[in-house]
Amino acid sequence: MEHAKIGQSSSSNLHGIMKAPGGALAATGPKDWDQAQEDTDRELVLLIDPRVLDRECLARSLETQNPSLDIFAVGSSEEWHKIAEGRQPEAVLLIVGSRKITEQGICNEIHDLAEEFEEQPVIVIAVIADTDDLGQILKALEAGAKGYIPSNVGVDVAAEAILLARAGGVFVPASGVLAMRDVINSNSSRVVGLGNLFTAREAEVAEALRRGKANKIIAYELQLCESTVKVHIRNIMKKLNATNRTEVAYKIREMQS
Repeated sequence: MEHAKIGQSSSSNLHGIMKAPGGALAATGPKDWDQAQEDTDRELVLLIDPRVLDRECLARSLETQNPSLDIFAVGSSEEWHKIAEGRQPEAVLLIVGSRKITEQGICNEIHDLAEEFEEQPVIVIAVIADTDDLGQILKALEAGAKGYIPSNVGVDVAAEAILLARAGGVFVPASGVLAMRDVINSNSSRVVGLGNLFTAREAEVAEALRRGKANKIIAYELQLCESTVKVHIRNIMKKLNATNRTEVAYKIREMQS
């Protein structure tokens, strides 16, 4: 068994231990899980990280920093589904680490988590990654994340970021906000050129459609998930009252002429 309930301060609270893959020790956990189910005063936060030691250390640190958080650490969303027993987390932390969110697999994982929990609006998905690059931040938010926490912040900031997201806010690093200002300013003229009909990102996708580019190419050039590109295209078609890509391209050319 690779998962372990983190945060119990006494070894007497553990039901038992077993040899985990690779020689590590992990809690067998049935009593811990029962206790977690009964602990309704704490907010269950699902932490997903394939690295066992990293996820257990982070989970313990977050619970120590804020005892109101009940962190349950697993290696994947599939592992959570096997043991959830119908219980829903209040928030989901997806640890990306050094992987790039622009990678299709990571982007899709964020999108799938957001889609899975979209019927429960109280559940938020936050990403923890090793970079504060603006492109990565925007990619995560576009895929459905409600927060982006770079790994160069302290545990206290990470814990507060979770609570902020739970309250309806969106946490991004200050460096990302300043970079966004420049992006907004640089894209404003492009939006005006399309009659203020589209958002800045939709304008970029619309221009790519006018040039006849395929979804995969648009996703690659704009550093978007292909699923996000499809959402933008649907919005563009709706705003233009167009039924297909050819009609979109024609109407965009008419608007720019």
